[in-house]
Amino acid sequence: MPRYRLDPTPEQEQVLLGDCAHARYVWNLAVEQHGFWSRHRGRAPGYKEQSRQLTAARAEFEWLRAGSQTVQQQALRDFAQAMSNFFAGTHRRPTWRKQGVHEGFRQVGLKPHQVKRLSHKWGCGAGAQVRMGEVPPVAAGAGGCEVLPGHP
Repeated sequence: MPRYRLDPTPEQEQVLLGDCAHARYVWNLAVEQHGFWSRHRGRAPGYKEQSRQLTAARAEFEWLRAGSQTVQQQALRDFAQAMSNFFAGTHRRPTWRKQGVHEGFRQVGLKPHQVKRLSHKWGCGAGAQVRMGEVPPVAAGAGGCEVLPGHP
């Protein structure tokens, strides 16, 4: 999976931190759900059920709806993979994510035209990767920062 280094403006940084907070919230909620369930209570909800619950929560809560749905769904997918790894015996049980320690999220589904290379070392796709509302995406590169095409 390619990674891109971001050099966001302070305004963009706040949006990114908001997406990190939403991903962390969804992850921690999944950890809590799985911690609640035991053998005598039946099975814990799987990815599909948690996705339905997330859709219902987004409809109910404006602050959750304001975040990127893709980022939130990806947090659920990552949690489902972490649980699969745990049950396969290759990893430990997923734990809580903490603010300032476990900051990050994955954005998937990029198209080739959303990423361009600025130089041999620097890729430019960071802004296209992240839903940033009205804030134009900026990518860092050897030649400085530039606003990505298709944005004001």
